[in-house]
Amino acid sequence: MMIRRCVVFSLMLAVLAAPVMADRLKDLARIKGVRNNQLVGYGLVVGLDGTGDKTPFTNQTFRNMMTQFGITLPDGVNPKLANVAAVTVSATLPPFAKAGQEIDITVSSIGNSDSLRGGTLLMAPLKGADGNVYAMAQGSLVVGGFGAEGLDGSRITVNVPSVGRIPNGATIEREIVSPFTRGDTITFHLMRPDFTTARRVVEVVNEHLGPEMAYAHDATSVSVRAPRDPSQRVSFLSILENLEVAPAQDAAKVVINSRTGTIVIGQNVKVSPAAITHGNLTVTIQENPDVQQPNPFALGNTEVVQDSQIAITEEPARMFKFGPAVTLNEIVQAVNQVGAAPGDVMAVLEALKQAGALRAELIVI
Repeated sequence: MMIRRCVVFSLMLAVLAAPVMADRLKDLARIKGVRNNQLVGYGLVVGLDGTGDKTPFTNQTFRNMMTQFGITLPDGVNPKLANVAAVTVSATLPPFAKAGQEIDITVSSIGNSDSLRGGTLLMAPLKGADGNVYAMAQGSLVVGGFGAEGLDGSRITVNVPSVGRIPNGATIEREIVSPFTRGDTITFHLMRPDFTTARRVVEVVNEHLGPEMAYAHDATSVSVRAPRDPSQRVSFLSILENLEVAPAQDAAKVVINSRTGTIVIGQNVKVSPAAITHGNLTVTIQENPDVQQPNPFALGNTEVVQDSQIAITEEPARMFKFGPAVTLNEIVQAVNQVGAAPGDVMAVLEALKQAGALRAELIVI
C-alpha cells in the first residue's frame, strides 16, 4: 500500500510539473448573443471625375432622387451622367452599439464605374437581415487604388479604385436588442469545439464559483448560472472571461498547401512503421544553335542548325525507415537528412496516408 501511494504521488507531481499552456476564457470562447450584425444598403456616389456609370439603373436612381428633391426630369431625356455611380454600402454593426454612435462603411461600385476616387456618397439607408433600417451612411470616400490610361490605349491600375471606405461614415439610428440580459444563464461557445476543453471549462468555473455553477451541453457550448441584474451580470462576466483554462491538444493533422508548397505538421502526428525511398531524376536539355554557311561560289543558303544535348542525372536513392509512434521531431529530422524538397515531402505524406501508415488527418488546400 505504501508503494502504491508513493507511485500515485510521484505521478501527481509529474503532472503538476508538466508545462501547461493556459488561455483566458475570453480567448477560447464567444458569448452567446454577443455578436456582430451585417448591414447593407444602396446609394449614389457623386462628384466623380468622368468615371461614373453608364448603366440604366443609375439613371433610374438619379431620376428618383431628383424627384424627392422636387425636380422632375422630362420623359425621354437621358441625363448622360459621367460623374455619378451606383454603389452598394456595407457595414458591420458591433454588439451593444447605441443610437448616435458611428461605424465605418465600405462602398463598392456595382456598375461599370472605373473609379470612385474623389466621390461623395449621398445619404443611404443601411438595412439589416430583417429589412429594418439601422444606420444612415454619407460622406467623402477614401479610395486606396488608382488607375491611369494613355491615349494609345495603354492602362495601369494599382489596387482596386472601384472600392472605397468612409471612416465613421454611418450613424446608428436603431439599436439591436441583445439577449445578453435574458435568462438565468450565460452560454459560452468554444471557437474550437472539443469535449476535453469543454470539460475543463466546467471544472475551472465550478472550482472558482462553486459546484454545479457550470455545465456543458456538448463539445461547443458551456452554460454558467448568472445573476439577472444587468450590472451584476457585467461584473460576473468580467470574472468569468478572465479565468484561465488549459485547452486540449488538437487532433493530429497535416495541412498541405499545394500552391505554395507549405506543409504544417501538428504536434500529435505519428507514423506507423514504414520504409520510404527518396530519389531524384534530373533531365537536362541544352540547345546549341550552329550557323552553317555554304562553300564559296556554291548555290546553298546559310542555315541555322540546332545541336541538342540531353543529359540524364540520377542521384542515388535513399531509404529511411520510420519506427512505430514516430514523433514530429523525428519526422523533421528524417526529412532534413535526406534533403527532401517540399514537393517530395508532400508526395511522401500522401503515400503514407494511402498506405495507412500516417496516423493523422491529411488536409490538402
